[in-house]
Amino acid sequence: MTVTAQRTTGGGLRTAVRVAFWFMAAVEALVVVWAQLAPESFYRDFPLPGHSGVMLLPTYNEHLVRDVGGLSLALVVVLVAGALRADRFTTRVAALAMLAFTLPHTVFHAGHLEDFPAADATVQTVGTIALTLLAAALLAVAGRLPVARS
Repeated sequence: MTVTAQRTTGGGLRTAVRVAFWFMAAVEALVVVWAQLAPESFYRDFPLPGHSGVMLLPTYNEHLVRDVGGLSLALVVVLVAGALRADRFTTRVAALAMLAFTLPHTVFHAGHLEDFPAADATVQTVGTIALTLLAAALLAVAGRLPVARS
């Protein structure tokens, strides 16, 4: 493969990695803004009014909801770093951070679907699995990205 072809392929991969990280950061940013600015509404209405995936679980606790918002903010920072850098190391760190959140989150929700309407349970399950698979895919391709220059 020529150097030009390698740059083109690598550039396309870096663009895809950046888009994926920006997407995940946007999803988490929604959680941050909602949980921090309106914790009771987050508990009652997240992810959509009339389709709460939070209210069907444990009792409302403002401290816990705000902590979720703060931790999601930390995750957004790491995901944005992944989007901005898209190098081997940063992609691995950001993908692992996302997996550290999404994998246990997906497992928990998969085991607690009994009170959810079927459509909400399906959307929630597909969404959490999709984010987990996206993070895993980023981790899988990280080795093909360039090493960061110091």
